[in-house]
Amino acid sequence: MRQYAVSLLIVISATAMPVQAKLYKWIDDNGQVHYSDTVPAQYLVKEHTEMNQQGLSVKQVDAAETDEERVERKRIELVKARKAQRDEEKRRRDRILLDTYTTERDLVAARDARIEAVESQIQLSNSIIEDSIKKIEKSETLIASLKAQGRVVPETLYQKVDGDRSQLETQREVRRTHEDKRKAVNTQFSDYILRFRELKAEQKRLRDKIEARNRPPVIEDMPADTTTE
Repeated sequence: MRQYAVSLLIVISATAMPVQAKLYKWIDDNGQVHYSDTVPAQYLVKEHTEMNQQGLSVKQVDAAETDEERVERKRIELVKARKAQRDEEKRRRDRILLDTYTTERDLVAARDARIEAVESQIQLSNSIIEDSIKKIEKSETLIASLKAQGRVVPETLYQKVDGDRSQLETQREVRRTHEDKRKAVNTQFSDYILRFRELKAEQKRLRDKIEARNRPPVIEDMPADTTTE
C-alpha cells in the first residue's frame, strides 16, 4: 500500500510539472522591473515579456500604440509610400529614356525637331498678328476718313475692328503659349540629356566592373635562370 502511494505521488508530480504557471517580466510606471506569473491589467497594454521556466524570453509583447503614435506611424508609412512611388516613377522614366534614345545625338535631334515644330507655330501666330494689325489700322483709317467727311460710319465697320482686335489678342496669347512651350521643351531635353549621360556613365561603370571581375589574372613571366653550370 505504501509503495502504491509513493508511485501515485511520483506520477502526479510528473504530470503536474509541465503545467506550471507562466512567468512574465514587466516594468511599472516607476521603471521598476518585475517578475511574476501574471501581468497587472494596467500593464497589459504596455511592453512585457513572456518567459519560459529557464528564464528565457519566448514572446515579446509590444506596447499598444497611443493615438499620437498611430498618427505618426501612418504619416511615416505615407511618406515611405510616396517616396517609393516617386522612385518607381523615376526608374520608369529612366527605362523609357534608354529604350527611346540610343545616343545623345538622338536626343539633340529630337529636341531640335520639337523646337522646329513650335517655331513654325510661333511664325504662324506672328503672321496672323501682323495681318490683324494691318486690318485694324486700315479700318481705323477708314473710320477716321468717314468721320472727317461728316459721313456715318457703318456699324459693320466697327464690328470688323472689334473682331480683328479680338483675333489679335487671341493670337498674341497663342504665341505666348507656344513660346512657353519652346522654353519647356528646351528645359525638358536639357534634363533628359543630363540624365542620359548619368545613365550611360552608370552602365559603363557596371560593364567595366563586370569585365574586371571576369578578366583572368595576369601571370608575369618568370625571370630566366642565368645560372651557369
